Amino acid sequence: MDRLNPLDALFLAIEDEDPSASLAIASIAVLEGPAPPQDEIVRDLTPRVWSLSRYRQRLRRYPLDLAAPAWVEENGFDPATHFHRIAAPSPGDDTALRGVVGLIMSERLPRDRPLWECWVVEGLAGARWAVLSKVHHCLTDGIGGNALHEALFGDEPAPQRVAGTAPEPGGQRLLAGGLRTALSVPAEQIRVLAGAARSPRRLAAQVTGAVRGLASLARALVPLKASSLRGKIHADRRYAMTGTSLGEVARIAGGFGVTVNDVVLATITAGLRQLLLDRGEEPSAASVRSLVPVSVRSRSDQSTLDNRVSLMLPMLPVDVADPVERLRTVHERLAVHKASREREAGQAVLSFAGHEPYPPVSWAMHAAPWLFERMLVTVTTNVPGPRKQLHLLGRPMVALYPYVPIALRLRIGVAVLSYHDRLAFGVTADFDSVPDVDIVVRAIEEDLDQLGKAVPGKEGSRAAYRRRR
Repeated sequence: MDRLNPLDALFLAIEDEDPSASLAIASIAVLEGPAPPQDEIVRDLTPRVWSLSRYRQRLRRYPLDLAAPAWVEENGFDPATHFHRIAAPSPGDDTALRGVVGLIMSERLPRDRPLWECWVVEGLAGARWAVLSKVHHCLTDGIGGNALHEALFGDEPAPQRVAGTAPEPGGQRLLAGGLRTALSVPAEQIRVLAGAARSPRRLAAQVTGAVRGLASLARALVPLKASSLRGKIHADRRYAMTGTSLGEVARIAGGFGVTVNDVVLATITAGLRQLLLDRGEEPSAASVRSLVPVSVRSRSDQSTLDNRVSLMLPMLPVDVADPVERLRTVHERLAVHKASREREAGQAVLSFAGHEPYPPVSWAMHAAPWLFERMLVTVTTNVPGPRKQLHLLGRPMVALYPYVPIALRLRIGVAVLSYHDRLAFGVTADFDSVPDVDIVVRAIEEDLDQLGKAVPGKEGSRAAYRRRR
């Protein structure tokens, strides 16, 4: 049986500790119509689901938390029970779709069955429809989600149904397996240390990098200035989205000598700055720190369905008013965080936890979320998605929007996903405390427009941009 790695288990722990949280990620695929009948969709997607082992499995906990929860085959698994259909309210515009997404994502996935759902949203304007793919974050991260897109919406023929799956283990078997795992930990630690000792220079470099990174992460433990972006949240969610040309964002990045991710994070910063201003709050240099997930996947494990990310914790320059200066500040700060080896430190901590006895690791994971909530205001994630156009039953997918969950007093989060030639922003917000989420979306759009006009060497050069202002 495959067991959760420490990061996978952390997402379960966050949900356990926060009754207002639903730790599911999602993508919203918009397709050109007409929408096929539900039985036709289920018939096409069912064999694709059977080819994904995690979609046939549910989680079982070991007695006494002797080992991390394990994935087991569900007895009598019926994928048809995971497919649902809902009609968007008239007139079926973006506002209607956003409301449906918020409604679906407010509900937790039940733990006693495979942790995924697929919702067909019919009745969108322009003869369009959507498919919302919802999976628990303990199952995969954003990069792994791309494998799901390819499996469900790719052009490859549906695979043959998998037969002969292993039966679900009983309680005695789980107890015996947990005891074996707990007793094998010392031997596993010796094996890891012996392997490290064979490469002392590499080990020294890894330790040095991890120490530097941990020192940088430790500086983020300082409590932040109070902000309306952080506070008590409830279970209901709002969702907003927008999109732009991926080529335009790449042009902006190239013109200023920064990365696409720099541009993305700068525009998100602009959105949060405007939200604070509209609420009558002065954006402070020490008020908005973001959790920025960083993939640690190798080229060979891009399609693996688990979480393989580390993190950076940059302070977003919401105090900087000028779009170009804000972009340059984001670029400089991310460069500092990369040089400080925060990614390596996070990866080392998770790797270390994977070789420790699980009970104390579990206790630490249940305590860690409350530490993070004092040092963070938001989560911002940027994932490269499928580059080719995808289809379902011959209908082309014309847009793909991401959804990132929020929890532990973080009232707003932003996910970014590229697809084909577009870049999509999905903003998740607490329903009660962020009724003005549209401000963030409009500010992102405005910031992209201003940066596009200010690209050096073009008609909208920086000098011309200043004159227009």
